[in-house]
Amino acid sequence: MSATQQAPGQLPVLIVGGAVTGLSTAVFLGRHGVRSLVVERHPDTLSHPRSRGVNPRTVELYRQVGLERAIWSEASLATDFSKLLMIRAETLAGPEMFSGPTDQPDPTGGVSPCEWAPIDQDRLEHLLRDRAAALGAELAFGTELVSFDQDADGVTALLRDAADGSERTVRAAYLVAADGSRSPVRQRLGIVADGPGEFATTLSVLFEADLSRAARGREVGVCYLDKPAPSTILFAHDGEQRWIFATAMPEGESLETMTEERAVGLVRDAIGEPDLAVRIVPQLPAGGAKWLSFVIGAQVARDYRSGRVFLVGDAAHLVPPTGGFGASLGIQDAGNLAWKLAAVLDGTAADSLLDTYHAERHPVAWMTLQQALGMMQERTGPEGEGQEAGPDPAEAYGTTVFGYRYGDGPPVPPHALNGEPGTRAPHVELDRAGERISTLDLYGGAPVLLTAEGGAAWARAAGAVAEETGVRLDAYRVGGDGATLTAPDGGIAKPYGIGEDGAVLVRPDGFVAWRAQGAADDPRAALREAVRALYPAPH
Repeated sequence: MSATQQAPGQLPVLIVGGAVTGLSTAVFLGRHGVRSLVVERHPDTLSHPRSRGVNPRTVELYRQVGLERAIWSEASLATDFSKLLMIRAETLAGPEMFSGPTDQPDPTGGVSPCEWAPIDQDRLEHLLRDRAAALGAELAFGTELVSFDQDADGVTALLRDAADGSERTVRAAYLVAADGSRSPVRQRLGIVADGPGEFATTLSVLFEADLSRAARGREVGVCYLDKPAPSTILFAHDGEQRWIFATAMPEGESLETMTEERAVGLVRDAIGEPDLAVRIVPQLPAGGAKWLSFVIGAQVARDYRSGRVFLVGDAAHLVPPTGGFGASLGIQDAGNLAWKLAAVLDGTAADSLLDTYHAERHPVAWMTLQQALGMMQERTGPEGEGQEAGPDPAEAYGTTVFGYRYGDGPPVPPHALNGEPGTRAPHVELDRAGERISTLDLYGGAPVLLTAEGGAAWARAAGAVAEETGVRLDAYRVGGDGATLTAPDGGIAKPYGIGEDGAVLVRPDGFVAWRAQGAADDPRAALREAVRALYPAPH
């Protein structure tokens, strides 16, 4: 059997892990017409918020699958983030060591139609579950992966129902591991992780309490506290009564030994009110566990691929929570991998396309890890540390969010994105029959050939190349006679770094694959070569 074909009766993709990255993988695969089975050992989506939002680049990916409006309808805090405070203190009730705005630096500067979205992970996961199911994914909560083996043609996995212990075997063309920072799949593959490693195991509690006395009129967003242990964090959840508390797991204790009395005592220590009334919110809608633990650390898996198995999200990389990069980094892994799996599964591209997943995403994880480590030091180090003059925070943050590139070369500041191959395609506002859209709205399905008003020859070549290669191409000409798209603010040539007779090939994930700055003697041959570089011919 060809490596680019799926055996009869074989599942296209098995996804292990049904949290935000695994569900996003299922959604992005479904967008490309690929069915998947998602298995998750927990019986339901956790109630704990965990991550507090996704960055603008991630919102762009969700916009491509029709989720942007739903995300904003579920935004976690009605309060404007710019009005909330970031506080450094021993306890919330105690004197401040530092106080400042808690809003993220604005990395967009007009380079995106999307904004940082303050949606808690539990709410986002419910949206993703619904969309994944609507796009054909099968969701199996309360199901764990027992073992797996792979061969040249696929992966055989043994699954167990957590409720009754029954087992079944499934066969999939590929397995995607989204099973967390201590990924059993990664361990089974023998893939090591490089970097500083794990710093601490954190106890996290979602609770309800009236903190008005300790807050003293301050609108609190996030607090970095020294009690009950250094680097304790307190987050506002709903801006009113619900809060998230996270601290280092006390020495000699664990989730299993933790009691409600002990957990409430730790929360009271952080607030600085020994008699505070605290109600702990269960982690699952049906009740049960009332707290969870997670690992804080910094590490990157040495390999993201082993045969037919791929690592995404925390299974591939663990970054400190500062900056809110973790969830977005994993979601963008999924966006990179999904279109490549789809192209190989339908025979459009050779299996070698999948090797580019590690080559492209591995350096991005390292860059993001360094940014998050720097921000962690600024926020939790000794008073005044990290406050010296340095790079503009908004530009540094924006470069991490938008400026990473696939291929050689340094990251690009957001305002300098200009259509160079390997970088995220620029946002240009377009008019389509009176409707204002973004160039980014053209991407997400098939690869796109985008031309300026003098690019009719390129557009004609696209049809011929698609027929020759079997790679569907969506061609759009912006401006000129008969064009359905116009750019009211000056066209797309300058933002994309081409002449009026040039063209750009944009990948399904919105990154520029190739660019011709002007006309070509043989546009068909030039475009064919570009398409085959992007989609290696299957054997």
